[in-house]
Amino acid sequence: MQEGVQNLVIPIQNQVESLDSNNVHHNNNTTYCWLTQEDVLRYLLNSIGVFSPTPGNPINTLGVIDTKNLFAVCYDDPASSILDLLALSLIYQSSVAIVDPNGKFGGEISPVMLNSYDESVVPAIATLSAGDLTAYIDCGGPPEDLVQLVKERVKEKVEEQNMLELLGDETTRTGLTSWSSFSSSCSSDEEFCSGKNWKLGGYSARVGRRSEAIVCYRWSSLVAVMIQALSHRVSYVWVVEEDGTLTGIVTFQGMLKVFRDHLKSMC
Repeated sequence: MQEGVQNLVIPIQNQVESLDSNNVHHNNNTTYCWLTQEDVLRYLLNSIGVFSPTPGNPINTLGVIDTKNLFAVCYDDPASSILDLLALSLIYQSSVAIVDPNGKFGGEISPVMLNSYDESVVPAIATLSAGDLTAYIDCGGPPEDLVQLVKERVKEKVEEQNMLELLGDETTRTGLTSWSSFSSSCSSDEEFCSGKNWKLGGYSARVGRRSEAIVCYRWSSLVAVMIQALSHRVSYVWVVEEDGTLTGIVTFQGMLKVFRDHLKSMC
């Protein structure tokens, strides 16, 4: 897990059948338990005294702040620019930060949040800025002014490509068909661009709290950051300066490395 594995399936031999939903039974009567990074961190938090004084130290003294795998886009960047970064953030169980031109942290877009919507969010990703997209997919539903903006921009795209269609380019015709489809859907189905048809399975309290990103400071203690992450059910915490400038991220993977190094030093 310290090397990046997010989940483990552990065989439990000669175990009496359990009603625990995390356990899976197979024909060979072996019980398998699903173990996550969060499970391990919760266990370590319950045994935090064993690792004293390391967990009480500031995170900037423990080498736990990750600046290399920090995924961020500017508020005014196209929303579509976050897609490749979201794919990378899945690997590290993090998300994509939104910053202003001065580097100040303004929010986040996570794979979990984006997955709570269906295809209705596609026109918004294609037409809005990254900053506007955060408001569009927030837990309360998109503001009416952004819904109207998406509709207008989709129509503008269709009008532009109507002019280009005279060139007879196959790519242009394909793009025109896509934009025309968006425009038709926005006009005929109010829910398509209103954001009302999110996936009910993904729209939960967990998605709702994602509208407010969790942050800490470089002088925050490791145990405090652990408690923040575990209490909010996230696998990362953003690190900011007093003025709000984004400087890094602390992930479960980084936390596990600190505890592993501590245990190795005790041997």
